[in-house]
Amino acid sequence: MLVPVETGSGRYDVRIKAGTLLQAAVYIHEAVGDRRLFVIADEAVWDAQGHYLTSGLADADWSVLASPLGEARKRLATVEELCQAMHVAGVDRRTAVVAFGGGVAGDICGFVAASYMRGLDVVQIPTTLLAQVDASVGGKTGVNLATGKNMVGAFHQPKLVLIDPNVLETLPDREYRAGVQEVVKHGIIRSAELFEFMEKERDAVLARDGKAVEYMIEMSVRIKADVVRRDEREGGLRRILNFGHTLGHALEAETDYSLLLHGEAVAFGMIAAARLSESRGHLAARERKRIEATVLSYCTLPDLSDLDPNAIAYRIAGDKKAVSGLTRFVMCDGIGSVCEQATFPDEQVVEATKYALRVCRTKGWSAV
Repeated sequence: MLVPVETGSGRYDVRIKAGTLLQAAVYIHEAVGDRRLFVIADEAVWDAQGHYLTSGLADADWSVLASPLGEARKRLATVEELCQAMHVAGVDRRTAVVAFGGGVAGDICGFVAASYMRGLDVVQIPTTLLAQVDASVGGKTGVNLATGKNMVGAFHQPKLVLIDPNVLETLPDREYRAGVQEVVKHGIIRSAELFEFMEKERDAVLARDGKAVEYMIEMSVRIKADVVRRDEREGGLRRILNFGHTLGHALEAETDYSLLLHGEAVAFGMIAAARLSESRGHLAARERKRIEATVLSYCTLPDLSDLDPNAIAYRIAGDKKAVSGLTRFVMCDGIGSVCEQATFPDEQVVEATKYALRVCRTKGWSAV
């Protein structure tokens, strides 16, 4: 299936189909023409899945650079390292970059493509559920600073996104469940139908049933594409995609980006955001409980009992969504609908953080 993404920067397709990797050269040629391809791959992903892409690019002019591209490497130093390797390899303006890996790899490679020679075309081939349903679509790229997540980056839309659900068969359970949380988020912010599916079809989702997986991916991509079409550069509506991310990013920073997967941090943030939404009268208690129960039903999380909720809340001051010193929280009005609330008093943020930590300890999170 094809999902078109239309933005002010241009139009591109997201192609969702089992076996897509084996025809990658054909689809990439349709998108960027007869170009040399420079594949930047997460090293671990390349070892596990690279043979599929190698077969799919058999008729293309291509080369590959495999590098460790985990969260700890999502820094400017890695961008410089990759750009230097591209220069040595003779990458020029007629070369198209192919990003092959999870969400972190896509963020890094997209930023490299946006920056090298002031911008090269990029094709995203996401290999984790989180990247397929969220990170690969919409053109947001970037890297972290020590003090904040995704603080340096660029909007750089891909020419094509190729999503092959087959690659999820070898994805570790923890990473798969982390990706599911972004699907749950899409249901909360934009689709009661998708949320209800995630609520009722847990067994099929966790069994990675083919129809369930394709439905999750297609619905999430369609939601993301519609939001991006309306607001490419996060001037307004697109901020709803940050539901759960404000405290989620703070938690990631407080744990030095090494303890949690992104989707796990978002799960924590969604529980806190639902609590804040209820405290302001936006969200009914029964809806907050449904969100909480669904998030909990999919999540794994390390032990967070030693964390200081005040320290996590303090991290919010450095979040890139803050404007004029006010941190923007996305509030849920009801399942399928959200709005943006500019700020909360520190004590309410701390209380919501304490609440989420308490829920994590007492209501059945699966241990990592």
